[in-house]
Amino acid sequence: MRIPLSWLREYTQLPASATAEDLMAELVAVGLEEEAVHRPADSIAGPIVVGQVLSLVKEPQTNGKTINWCQVRVVPEGHEQTLTGKGIDPSGVQGIVCGAHNFVEGDKVVVTLPGATLPGDFHIAARKTYGHVSAGMIASARELGIGEDHDGIIVLSRLGLDPEIGTDALELLGLTDEAAEINVTPDRSYCFSIRGIAREYAHATGTAFEDPATRVAVPEKLEGGYAVVLDDRAPVYGVPGCDRFVARTVRGVDPTRPTPPWMVSRLRLAGVRSISLPVDISNYVMFELGQPTHCYDLDKLTGTITVRRAEDGEKIETLDGKIRDLDAEDLLITDESGPIGIAGVMGGASTECSDQTVNVLVEAAHFDTVTVGRSRRRHKLPSEASKRFERGVDWEVADEAAQRVVDLLVELGGGTADEAGTDVGTEPQRPEIVLPAAFASERIGMEFSEELIARVLGDLGAEIDRRGHDFLVTPPSWRNDLETKEDLSEEVARLVGYDKIPSRLPVAPPGRGFTRTQQQRRRLVQALADAGLTEVLAYPFVSKAANETFGVAEAGAARPAVKLANPLSEEFGWLRTSMLPGLIEVAKRNHSRGFRDLALYETGLVFLPADGALGTATIPPLGALPSEEELEELDAGLPDQPLHVGAIFTGHDSPAAAGHTPRAWDWADAIDVARLAGEVLGVDLVVAQGSHQAFHPGRTAQLSLRSGELVGVAGELHPKLLEAHDLPARTVALELDADALFEAAPDVIVARHISTFPVATQDVALIVDAAIPADEVKEALREGAGELLEEVHLFDVYVGRGIDEGKKSLAFALRFRAPDRTLTADEASEARAAAVARAAERYGAVQR
Repeated sequence: MRIPLSWLREYTQLPASATAEDLMAELVAVGLEEEAVHRPADSIAGPIVVGQVLSLVKEPQTNGKTINWCQVRVVPEGHEQTLTGKGIDPSGVQGIVCGAHNFVEGDKVVVTLPGATLPGDFHIAARKTYGHVSAGMIASARELGIGEDHDGIIVLSRLGLDPEIGTDALELLGLTDEAAEINVTPDRSYCFSIRGIAREYAHATGTAFEDPATRVAVPEKLEGGYAVVLDDRAPVYGVPGCDRFVARTVRGVDPTRPTPPWMVSRLRLAGVRSISLPVDISNYVMFELGQPTHCYDLDKLTGTITVRRAEDGEKIETLDGKIRDLDAEDLLITDESGPIGIAGVMGGASTECSDQTVNVLVEAAHFDTVTVGRSRRRHKLPSEASKRFERGVDWEVADEAAQRVVDLLVELGGGTADEAGTDVGTEPQRPEIVLPAAFASERIGMEFSEELIARVLGDLGAEIDRRGHDFLVTPPSWRNDLETKEDLSEEVARLVGYDKIPSRLPVAPPGRGFTRTQQQRRRLVQALADAGLTEVLAYPFVSKAANETFGVAEAGAARPAVKLANPLSEEFGWLRTSMLPGLIEVAKRNHSRGFRDLALYETGLVFLPADGALGTATIPPLGALPSEEELEELDAGLPDQPLHVGAIFTGHDSPAAAGHTPRAWDWADAIDVARLAGEVLGVDLVVAQGSHQAFHPGRTAQLSLRSGELVGVAGELHPKLLEAHDLPARTVALELDADALFEAAPDVIVARHISTFPVATQDVALIVDAAIPADEVKEALREGAGELLEEVHLFDVYVGRGIDEGKKSLAFALRFRAPDRTLTADEASEARAAAVARAAERYGAVQR
C-alpha cells in the first residue's frame, strides 16, 4: 500500500515537515512493515514552470519532419526574470524547438528550462537544433514521468487548469509530493486505505484522527433506485456471496471533463494510472475509504441487476478484453443481457464507462472473501479491488463510499445525482468476545491495568461492556480479523508498544530434547560435512526415465512412482525414488560453471508407493476439521517416504599445488564415505560386489546390514550415463537408506576400550578364487582370529605371474592386541594361524 503524504495529512496531524521515512518509522511501531519510498522529486528538478506560447512557426525539414519554432513566455508580462543560468533569457521569453503539434498559440504549457533535470538523468540545456538555439523544452507527460503519453505535450487548459505564467509546474502537477509504501499483512485489510493508515498513525503517535467516512453526508434511507436482486443459491460454506449492494445514479456527467491534476498525482503516487474521470474517481474512493466501487454506463444496462452464481457454459468479456469461461462457483453481477462483471474481481466490457458516457450507475457492494479469492485465482485476475475484498472490507462503509463517488462526479464531472438510491442486503452479526481482565497480562507477560485495556480497545473503535472482571467486546466493523480473546490481547500489546514487552527467555521444561531419530540424523549429516563434503538441496521432482534408471537395480524392472497432477515442468513430473538424479543435476550445473572438483551430499525423502492406489476415494470437505478416521485414511493413502542420503564425487580430492599432485576420486572413496555413515551411527556395513544399471558393471558395491538387509549402493557411475550428462569419467556416487540405518543402530554407541599395551602386527597373503569377494575373506579372518584381533584390512590384490588363472592373491594386515598384557610373538602367530585356517575352511584359501 502506497500512502501519498499530502492525502494522509487531510485526516491526521502528520507534520508538514515529515518525510516518508518519518511516517514509516511511526507505522513500524504499530506492527506495519516498511517497503519503499516513492519520491518523484528525486528524479526531477527545476526550473520547470508554466509558460504561454506567444508564437508558433511551422518549419518543414529535409528529413520529412515539420518542427515548430516557438516563442514561449515563462515570466508574467511586465515582470523581470529572476532565474539565472546559461540559456535562460532575461526577457522572460524563451525560443524553443518543439516537434509536437497538439497545441496552438495562446496555450499554456509546461516548460523545462535550461538547468532542469528530467527522469532518466536527462539534463536540459540550450542547444542548437534545426537551425535554431532551443533554450528549453515543452514537456510531454512521459518526459515528466507522470504518464505514458508521448505523442503530444501537456496543454494545461485540457486538464482544467489556468495557472499564472511562471508558476512552479512541479508543485502544480503534484510532483513535490511523496509516498511511503508499506507491506500489509493479510489480517489487516483495513490498512489498504488512507482511512486505515490514518487511524494507525493516530494510534502510533497519540494524535487526533478524522475518519474520512464521517465527512460524507449519506441519506438516512436509500430507496426507489435501480432495481437490484441478491440471489445466491449456492453460497460457499453457507456464506452469501454478496450481503450488501448499494447503487446510486448520477446523470449528465460531462465526458470531456479531465481528471484534475491533484487526483491524478495522488493516484499515480498510490500506484494507479489515470484512465478517465469516472474510473479515476472510483479508484480514488477505493484508496481513500478501502471500499472498492464500480461505475457502469447506465445507458448500457438492461433491466434488473441480479447478483448470482454463474451457470454452466456462461462466458464474459472482462475489461481487459479477454473472453473468460465462468465456473459455477463464480459470483456474477448480471442484468437481463447476461453477466456484466465478476463480483469483486473485474467488471465486464459491455457496460464499461467510455468517453461517451453521460449517465453513471455507481456500485458499492460487500462480497464474501472466499468467493472473491477463488475467482481471482481461478481467472488469474489480481486487482486492487480483489486484493481488498478477499481480505475483508468494512460492511458499513459501502453507502459512504457510493456517496463519495456521487459527490465527486457531481463536483468534478458536472453531473446531477438522483435522490433515489438502492441499498439491499442483510448486516452480518458481529462477534461478541469475552475478554477476562487478567487474560492479556497473563498472555503477554506484562501487567496491563483494566483502565488501559478499556482505553486501548476503545481507541480501536470497539464497543465495550463491563461484566464484572470481564470485558464484553464487539469489534468495529472494519476489523474482521478480531474474533478471539487472543486477538484482542495482541491488539493491546501492539498499541501499548512491542518495545515495552520485557525480554525473558523461557525455562526449558525437563525431559525434552531431540528425539533419537533427530539425534541420529544430525550426527550423520555433521559427519559427512566434517569429512569435507558439501551439503546441497535438489528438487524432489525428476523425470520418469530418471526414476526407471536409478530407482531399481535391474534394467526393465518395475518401479512404481508418484506422478504430480500439476508439475512445474512436464519433463520433471514425478517424485523421486532415488537421491542420485537430483545430485547429478547439481553436479552437472556446477560443472557447466567451471567447478570441477566436487564432493556433494544430500539427505531427503524419497517417495516409494506401494502396489495399492494412492490417495482416498473421497476428498474431505473444505472448511471443516477432518475426523480421526478421515485423517487415518488420508495417511494410509500416502506413499512410503523413507529418508535417504546420497553423495556424488567428481574430479579430485584436493586442489593442485606446488609439490602436491591431487588424487582423483574413485569407487573406494564412495565406499569409505558409506562406511563412515555407518560408523557414526554404530552400524557395521557389509560391502560386497554388486550390480546396478546406473553404475559401472565391475565397480559397484552393494551395502548391507549384518542381517543381510540391502541398504544401499556405492561405486562408479556408468560411463554411458556420465557421457549423457556431460560429467567426467570416473565420477562416483553412493546412496543409503538412512531410515534403515537408524533402525539398525544401537540406542547407545559404546566407545571401544583403548588399550595401553603395544600392538602386534602380522601380514598374510591368501590365494583364493577370483570370484570370491575380498570382504568375505576378511570376515572369515576376523572370525577365526578371535578376540585378540583388533583390526584387519586389505592392502593389496594381485593377479598375474605366479598366480594360477582364475585365482587372485589378497594381502591383509592384521593387528593384534590384548587388553591386559603384552602379546608374545607366539600368541599373535597362533591367532594368525587360526584366522588363516578359517579362511581355508570356508573359501579354500591357500597361504601364498
